[in-house]
Amino acid sequence: MTEIKTGDSPLDLPVLTRKDFVSDQEVRWCPGCGDYSILAQTQKVMPDFGYPRENIVFISGIGCSGRLPYYMNTYGFHTIHGRAPAIATGLRAARPELMVWVITGDGDALSIGGNHLIHSMRRNVDINLIMFNNRIYGLTKGQASPTSEFGKVTKSTPNGTIDYPLSPLGIALAAEASFIARSVDTHTEHLQATLERAGHHHGSVFVEVLQNCNIFNDGAHREFTDREVRDDRMLVLEHGKPMIFGRERNRGLRLNGHRPEIVTIGEDGMTEADILVHDEDDPLLAAMLSTIYWPDFPVPVGVIRAVQRPTHSELLNRQVEEAVAKRGAGNLADLLDSGETWIVEGDEA
Repeated sequence: MTEIKTGDSPLDLPVLTRKDFVSDQEVRWCPGCGDYSILAQTQKVMPDFGYPRENIVFISGIGCSGRLPYYMNTYGFHTIHGRAPAIATGLRAARPELMVWVITGDGDALSIGGNHLIHSMRRNVDINLIMFNNRIYGLTKGQASPTSEFGKVTKSTPNGTIDYPLSPLGIALAAEASFIARSVDTHTEHLQATLERAGHHHGSVFVEVLQNCNIFNDGAHREFTDREVRDDRMLVLEHGKPMIFGRERNRGLRLNGHRPEIVTIGEDGMTEADILVHDEDDPLLAAMLSTIYWPDFPVPVGVIRAVQRPTHSELLNRQVEEAVAKRGAGNLADLLDSGETWIVEGDEA
């Protein structure tokens, strides 16, 4: 038995393993879907947080990702389209001792759910929101989503979409989420480490997972995520370390004035000292990293931003405590009978 602390009460609980978080439901996604990997890595990291299963809740919206709560041996809530962050906000306000995860997709989160997503992040609600980004509506059979690339031919855009894609990281940064990160479904070790960092953060967490839909958008991210090319086309961020990438580990980012540019160490007098060093607390670097795209730059993965500020639950609880200290605990019946009250008397029938 190991003593852990959940909420405000220390509990003696058995040591849990991944198997303890696997439900008895048959996992049903299309064969080869990236959701299988995300589920597996989520189950692997859950024992590390020290929460009993009954204090963990997975809340999802509508979409292929919405199935995930069924496969976690915890509490879960399959909500309506786009409203998972709103339900999670209410749950965190009422039950601050719980660990709450929100599972969503690019369509669910950034289209009908955009309003709820933004406000949960700006409020710094202590929830871990994981967004599966396959750049398509998969459950409804292949329509363009808010993250589909310009010109994408789909069932809803047979001549190619004329809408420019949203930047999920840019949205999260503008809403001032206190933890922002990106990973890839097939990069299992990186994804597991990212989810673990996310779960230990107190505040609003937004993790974009680049995920493949092999039925309706196969290879959505393959040009930079495949094993053969990812070293040269992806930038793995590490706090306090230079932004170096490439198969030979000899390329990096530096600033030329206020613009980022790619340089090669060893050419034109460039050394590792000239390369930008990643700082998770630097808002300017976070803004740059959230807006650079392949093919002009390597795609950044890892933690973009991680800062601490008071959470929504902390501020709410503080207000309640101050109100009780000033006015007393209160009574609902007294409240209903207070203020301007009157009786409506009608003629007898």
